[in-house]
Amino acid sequence: MNAGSMLKALQDPMGVPFYPLVFQVLLVFTFALHIIFVNLVIGGVFISIYSYFRSGDYYKNLSKAFARASTINLSLLIVLGVAPLLFMQVIYDPFWYTSNVLSAAWMLGIVFALMAAFSFSYVFYLKLNKDKKHIGTWGIAAFLLIILVGITMHAVSYQALFPEQWVKWYVNGSKVDLSGTILHAFELPRFLHFVVASFAITGIFMMLYSWYFKDRDDMDKSYLAWVGRAGAKMAVIFTVLQMVVGVWWLFSVPSDFQFYKNPVFIAAGVLAVLLLFVLIEAQSNPQKYTLPAAALAFMSVLGMTSAREALRVLYTGRYDYSVYNYKLNLSYGSTALFAVTFIMGIIVIGYMLTVVFKMGRSSKPVDLSSLKLRTWSVYLMIAWILMMVGIGIAIAS
Repeated sequence: MNAGSMLKALQDPMGVPFYPLVFQVLLVFTFALHIIFVNLVIGGVFISIYSYFRSGDYYKNLSKAFARASTINLSLLIVLGVAPLLFMQVIYDPFWYTSNVLSAAWMLGIVFALMAAFSFSYVFYLKLNKDKKHIGTWGIAAFLLIILVGITMHAVSYQALFPEQWVKWYVNGSKVDLSGTILHAFELPRFLHFVVASFAITGIFMMLYSWYFKDRDDMDKSYLAWVGRAGAKMAVIFTVLQMVVGVWWLFSVPSDFQFYKNPVFIAAGVLAVLLLFVLIEAQSNPQKYTLPAAALAFMSVLGMTSAREALRVLYTGRYDYSVYNYKLNLSYGSTALFAVTFIMGIIVIGYMLTVVFKMGRSSKPVDLSSLKLRTWSVYLMIAWILMMVGIGIAIAS
């Protein structure tokens, strides 16, 4: 049996409940959201550790701010990682599940690694007020565990693209490896393309931090200006490095793909160049260019995740595999339930983010009574609960 036939045999015989293109678009979008918080956690934890070991009040304040933000970002990283994982399982199940089984011990281990990383980062944050050098080891341990999780996820995602190698990895001569303790594939430029971006995104986050608190009476304006300048400088330096790593990674892509001609990759590259120009302009006045830089950063990340998916389509196409040919077994009921839940979730989360945003920008009490999203959020949540209860009763009866 060749690899293409094997992949088709491994597909879910029930097919997909809705058009694969929809799942593919959702996969790209949700992965972009997830990877932004991955970047913020890697860069944020590093900045908090680096600032902790530096002297000066500005560095101490920055260390505390990013240590606290990193615990929140790590939580969001985990939550936002669920959606792309589920969409991946729907349309790329033969690749994803097989790769997971081949390195099962590592995949199970990342659950405990994330738990430990969160615990260590939270201990680091809580103990920051104590002037003891060994406290930094908690942050360093959290950072190393996060990098380890990143290495695992990269390797498992990458080895999924080589089904012709699966049997060789699984069977060595007359021995069958059932341990799942080996990561079989790793590509350094591909991995660094994620890691280096973390410091560029974190630099823009520092610019946002400076811009967000600039109107508060209880915040030191000179400190905020310092954070904004440092963030802008870090963002432009690592954006350039990201481009260098990107070129290195491009040379590692199979030449027969001619990926440098791919319109999705070209569009992503153009967005990255535009971001670089904005960041260069931001060096003189970071707060002025914060919002354009943040918007372009998100669009650049979305462009790169789209290019990543376009490249995966080329890899899987080698084995005559296309998500668009997946057996379709339309389920309008479950799809409608998902869509309603998704829209309701966006509105409710949008309300909560609006409240947090408005309250955080002012040191004084904020009147939120005029927010229409509040009423909509309450009504929608009640309606959704009643709907779910009703569906449960109908199914049970």
